[in-house]
Amino acid sequence: MPDRYRRRLLGALWALGASAVSLPALASLPRGDLLTRRIPSSGEAVPVVGLGTWITFNVGNDPPARDQRAAVMRAFFEAGGGMIDSSPMYGSSQEVIGHGLAKLGVQRSLFSADKVWIGSGARGREQMEESRRRWGVPRFDLMQVHNLLSWQAHLPVLLEMKAAGQVRYVGITTSEGRRHREIEEVMRGHPIDFVQVTYNVLDREVEERILPVARDRGIAVIANRPFREGALIRSVARHPLPAWAADIDCANWAQLLLKFIVSHPDVTCAIPATSSVAHVRENMGASRGRLPDAAMRRRMIDHVERL
Repeated sequence: MPDRYRRRLLGALWALGASAVSLPALASLPRGDLLTRRIPSSGEAVPVVGLGTWITFNVGNDPPARDQRAAVMRAFFEAGGGMIDSSPMYGSSQEVIGHGLAKLGVQRSLFSADKVWIGSGARGREQMEESRRRWGVPRFDLMQVHNLLSWQAHLPVLLEMKAAGQVRYVGITTSEGRRHREIEEVMRGHPIDFVQVTYNVLDREVEERILPVARDRGIAVIANRPFREGALIRSVARHPLPAWAADIDCANWAQLLLKFIVSHPDVTCAIPATSSVAHVRENMGASRGRLPDAAMRRRMIDHVERL
């Protein structure tokens, strides 16, 4: 979220005083242990808040910008982060991740997630190897078919790579609520480990079919576009954080929106993207403290929809 919107939100909190949660009170909220979810196909635990790189890490060869993203990655790992998600579609994001990993050194908590995104099935392996080289990792933890592009050709290859130990997990992705019927067909018909879909407090279509299928089939769920590429944050930031946010240990709107997502029992991880160290620390605050129950989740929906 741009700094001007965060400053506007903070100003509103100060101005409203007792009608909103005070900043000192929020700063003293208990944080607790890192919240994780288990990958159904293996039982491996991953932190519930990851790091997306769409747009935010596409900075080309600009050295200061690359170093700034490395600082974001450092703050992410220091806060307990694990999953970083990228794609060949994301411009220079893969190289920028690689720059950060080279600068920071080996991060044991890293869960590397990337995608194959090419129409030619014959060229999929070549693209994935180039992606691995850009990251500088020995292998990817998760390889996904991006937006189902040529999934019929790529998915068998990914499953072969998993069997050979060349990737650890296999998945498929979509965004902005597209192609859910086809996503469901793939989930029901193929032994995938992950599905990545759009899910946030306003975009809840996946609750109807995708999340129940994921639960039934033992498939982990990654939630993309948690802030609608910043539009959702900009919208709610015009309003004070509700006082009841303290009941679920939320110090800011980003944490409230993320906790709505990761409190769903069938969601494994949300991947907000940012280019700001301060914002990644705020986001990672959603991976600690209390989560909303069903009644609170309903309250969150009603509140945001009224804004």
